[in-house]
Amino acid sequence: MFVEDGSTLVPSAIVSYLDRYIVGQDKAKRAVAIALRNRFRRRMLDPELAKEVAPKNILMVGPTGVGKTEIARRLAELVNAPFVKVEATKFTEVGYVGRDVESMVRDLVETAIQMVKKRMLEDVQTPAMERARDRVVDFLVPGRKSRSGGMPTFMSVIKGMSGEDDSQEEEQETPEEDRMRQSTRAKLLDLLAQGKLDDREVEIEIQESPQMGIPIMGGAGMDEMGINLGEMLGGLMPKKKKRKTMKVKDALRVLQNEEAEKLIDVEAATRMGMEKAQEEGIIFVDEIDKIVSKGSGGGGHDVSRDGVQRDLLPVVEGCTVQTKHGQVSTDHVLFIAAGAFHQSKPSDLVPELQGRFPIRVELEALDKTQLARILTEPKHSLIEQYEALLKTEGVSLVFEDEGVREIASLAERMNLEMENIGARRLHTMVEQLLEDISFEAPERKGETFTVDGSFVKDRLEPLVKDSDVRRYLL
Repeated sequence: MFVEDGSTLVPSAIVSYLDRYIVGQDKAKRAVAIALRNRFRRRMLDPELAKEVAPKNILMVGPTGVGKTEIARRLAELVNAPFVKVEATKFTEVGYVGRDVESMVRDLVETAIQMVKKRMLEDVQTPAMERARDRVVDFLVPGRKSRSGGMPTFMSVIKGMSGEDDSQEEEQETPEEDRMRQSTRAKLLDLLAQGKLDDREVEIEIQESPQMGIPIMGGAGMDEMGINLGEMLGGLMPKKKKRKTMKVKDALRVLQNEEAEKLIDVEAATRMGMEKAQEEGIIFVDEIDKIVSKGSGGGGHDVSRDGVQRDLLPVVEGCTVQTKHGQVSTDHVLFIAAGAFHQSKPSDLVPELQGRFPIRVELEALDKTQLARILTEPKHSLIEQYEALLKTEGVSLVFEDEGVREIASLAERMNLEMENIGARRLHTMVEQLLEDISFEAPERKGETFTVDGSFVKDRLEPLVKDSDVRRYLL
């Protein structure tokens, strides 16, 4: 479901969409639904007033595996918005080794441009296929070269300088020959359109980008500045062509992609992508609690953590970032930050950064009831995935309600007794539960396995009780 018309995205519809994939967490869903709706409302304002309306960034607090990332990702999918997920821990203060904070904005711009290009390419697939068929026919039945058309060949230049006349090699076709050639081309085009030549082999000529194998000192730094030397020099180097033999259906696909690239306006795609990133972009900053200093003593690592927060501040507040495509403003990019805050709390963030995330929502830890719902309710749920996987081997899985509740109960117990990893625990437990069936499935085609309460207890209870084993397996 992709929606670009914000008029249909009322908050209740957004929450309903998120309910299909995420169980519970109503507060977080309401917060992001309102933030998304405010973007649509802002577009309806007078441009002068719209400039002043800043997005209300969101800070999600809650243990791992409860749906923080999934909420942000599904939200971006819903509105077809550029979305980038970054880990706060991979950034370091300027002067330290690591990526600088502004690189997340450059990643967002690249994502937005690729989204626009992809949409443009989809729009030109029909004319691109027509051109591709023409090119395939050219390789199957070479057309007559015009006497005066095209670039002169080396031999023709030499002959011209020596006074030789090569007009014999370029004799005009007779009307009958021309008619027969055109008729043959038309028949081949018709056969191509019907797919009757798909398995025939043809030798085609395709372009390949020049490989710039040039080692560069400080290449990472140039990358952070948005400079790609390979791309800069690649435009100056002629594109090499190579001949390749392949089936007609594969040749059509390759040539269609080439022709589609020629039909789109790359400059317009770049311009629209940059605008889309600025107006609709969503950046999800995960593990933000990991850049909080753990004490006032202040070691070197804590200094770097505070530095990352200070570097993050202007980007979230709104600044201009230099990319290889031009300058991009972050004034209206929506930032969603998330963290477990086990060993710290949101108030430990530097005060200025706290103020840039005015909306705070706490996500609840999952109990056995919610874990059971996660197993069955979301679209393409975990149980549905395993049923489909084993069905490919001719094996049927039937999960009874009692079995689902037992899996959820054991997962809740493990989350309480060990590290709470939320719904991710379910993946581990279901994999352990079905290990034998998955291994033997090819030899047990046609059989049906019922997963009830006793089946789950027999296979998982011993692992849960053995403290040494569960440390490694569950």
